[in-house]
Amino acid sequence: MSPPGDDEPPSGEPDGSGDSGTEPEGGDARRPEAAEPRHSDAVDSSSESGTDRGRDAETGVGVAVNGGARETDAPPVRHGDDEVTESKAGSGARTFLVDVLSSALAVLLVGALLFAVSGVWPPMVAIESSSMAPHMNTGDLVFVMDEQRFPGDGEIAGTGVVTLRSGQHTDYRQFQRPGDVIVYKPDGNDGATPIIHRAMFYVQEGENWYEEADRQSIGRYSECGESTEEALPYCPAPHAGFITKGDNNGGYDQAQPDPLSAPVKAEWVVGTAEVRIPKLGCIRLRNERCLGSARASPTGVAFATDTARTADAALAGETRNRSAVAP
Repeated sequence: MSPPGDDEPPSGEPDGSGDSGTEPEGGDARRPEAAEPRHSDAVDSSSESGTDRGRDAETGVGVAVNGGARETDAPPVRHGDDEVTESKAGSGARTFLVDVLSSALAVLLVGALLFAVSGVWPPMVAIESSSMAPHMNTGDLVFVMDEQRFPGDGEIAGTGVVTLRSGQHTDYRQFQRPGDVIVYKPDGNDGATPIIHRAMFYVQEGENWYEEADRQSIGRYSECGESTEEALPYCPAPHAGFITKGDNNGGYDQAQPDPLSAPVKAEWVVGTAEVRIPKLGCIRLRNERCLGSARASPTGVAFATDTARTADAALAGETRNRSAVAP
């Protein structure tokens, strides 16, 4: 009988034939290396991808990793710039449109207000020459009102117009002299440029107004009623109307070799001048007369660029004073 220590393993130690599927209680047996994650490969891939991104970032090209393949696309910053540019362009167009519509609306409102006050359209005229100087000058913009809207003291025959002669009795003055300054259509011609002159006095149909006229304002004419060179034009008066004259002119509009108009009928009157705005009419005229060179004349100042002169009027320093439609 062999000794116990030679044939049996020591108590508490498993023999080599024990169940291999049973893990020892200590649990420190290692798993196979194939089951362990390959940290080095992941690090290398990440490192390589990071390096590529850094390299591509330096060149300004974006990189995306998709299953190991790199794809390039346009930089997001550029897309953002395009969107901002389009947004600014759209905003600028809207702002411009709003400004245009606002300006147009403002002009319409101002025009409507002026028309409501004046009763005349257009309510403003631009002065084209200097025959009303110094009370109106070339380039002035003048506000015109219907003559019947607010007639002054001394109006004639219900016309709404106060003449210089009647204004002297009532102390009614406009533009520093008695009487109204009227805008009228010469000979009632709608196609002619209106004239803006002062109403001097009123004549009745068939009236011999030679005796009423100022001798200096009829020039060389010495009689009425005969068809001679000395006969005063439109005398006797062919119809009732106003005898008119520019403040800077030497003679009546009706007493010139080439008369500007027959005596002005009430229906030819567009309105009466009320207020002037110096030089603002130059915008409407768009010519050099607003800034033209001036020269002395026997009756005042005449602009060298003024072309509305007759031969006799040039000698007398007389000019036609026209009114142009305001903008």
